[in-house]
Amino acid sequence: MNRRRSAYWDKQAARYDRAMSFWDRHLFGDSRPWACGRAAGEVLEVAVGTGRNLPFYPDGTRLTGVDWSPGMLAIARQRAADLGREADLRPGDAQALDFPDESFDTVLCALGLCAIPDDRRAVAEMARVLRPGGRLLLVDHVAASTSVLRAVQWLYERITIPLAGEHFRRRPVVHVRELGFGIEETERFRLGIVERVCARKPG
Repeated sequence: MNRRRSAYWDKQAARYDRAMSFWDRHLFGDSRPWACGRAAGEVLEVAVGTGRNLPFYPDGTRLTGVDWSPGMLAIARQRAADLGREADLRPGDAQALDFPDESFDTVLCALGLCAIPDDRRAVAEMARVLRPGGRLLLVDHVAASTSVLRAVQWLYERITIPLAGEHFRRRPVVHVRELGFGIEETERFRLGIVERVCARKPG
């Protein structure tokens, strides 16, 4: 399954930035700087993709990024070089992170949990590698606020899940709360379709 998803995103890599520029402008707004601006210390970005978040990290953060698409990672490495930003960008599976427990001060995932097969497991892995008192930062499109829009999202999923594994009706914040995290900030907008979360690990 992961190899198939990796191959799909490799094919999308060259045109991903063009497509996401549209959605960042018209749907997600300032969500990337919102999330990255709250990162500090040793940072892990899960599903780093083409590195679109790299320009927004504060000075002094030390970034590690994982993604299961070599094609996406190649673009991210070039972006990091162009920005003069040091970053350890490597292959990795969000559902089985190859890091010891409590390795990072901040874990961030922006617009990635929608396409990870087991989002609950991925959030649990992010929690595992986060140090006590560390921040978990999430941004994604989620189940809309109204039943009519959720029905439209359900229809979209009939196509997007088989094609790209992309889900529209998830709510990652539910998993975060189940793990006992304290929610410091949460915001939904665009009729509830976009949700961003800043949460603190207990301890």
